[in-house]
Amino acid sequence: MYLNPKWKILTVGDGDLSFSNALYSHIKPAGLVASTYDDAATIEEKYQSNALQQLTSNNVEVLNSFDVTERTCWQRLGQHLASFDVVIFQFPLIPAFVGREAFESNTRQTSMNVLNRALLHQFIKYATESALNPAGPMLCYITSKDVKPYREWNIEGSLNSQLSAQYLGQMPFDISRFAGYKIRNVDRDKHVKDTSGITYVFSSKHNNELSAHLTQPNYLTANYCSLCRVGPFIAEEDKNKHLAAKKHQQMLRLENHWQQWLNEFYG
Repeated sequence: MYLNPKWKILTVGDGDLSFSNALYSHIKPAGLVASTYDDAATIEEKYQSNALQQLTSNNVEVLNSFDVTERTCWQRLGQHLASFDVVIFQFPLIPAFVGREAFESNTRQTSMNVLNRALLHQFIKYATESALNPAGPMLCYITSKDVKPYREWNIEGSLNSQLSAQYLGQMPFDISRFAGYKIRNVDRDKHVKDTSGITYVFSSKHNNELSAHLTQPNYLTANYCSLCRVGPFIAEEDKNKHLAAKKHQQMLRLENHWQQWLNEFYG
């Protein structure tokens, strides 16, 4: 993950705030504001080890109860509106629903796949509209894992449909650069395995400063199936066989569900 120390950074959904604290300690950006989905009391209760007090004692502003899917929450940035160079969302994931009834109620009209895509889509949309400085690089970073179910969200594909921010490329996320950062389970005080992460970069601008740090995976080039990340196909017969396979048909259904959500959201 490339970060220019001259940038002003906003972090969102930083569960125990250990990532924001690592940024403050090791990157020392020109400006830093941290935000969490949970309120302060929940953070203290959920995470025995958290960086809330450490950040506030270092005069880093922390916004709690910050829901990236609510446009009104972004207005709470106040004096920081349209002032950031990059907004970072680390390993985002919709919290698990408690109980079968809650799960069925929330997934009756859609799926967890769509709900997670919607979370990231709205993050990019509202960060671009409210948080990013039009005079800066206007970057949205999403760091995610290259395993199921995360790789089924088509982050580098249709996630940003109808948004001004475009997918620019990706970078490896090296957690060793952020001493003290623990990738937390979204619902409890337990950190998860440090699976190698990928940081996906979005912006409504071309960015020369980042170009040397960004790569594009082979599966986004010709003769691959970008949805399933397979290829290259040796012959047309191989490609047709894949397109008819169960896995590809499943991915097509997920894409169709995503397009339905987009149609309803922008209706």
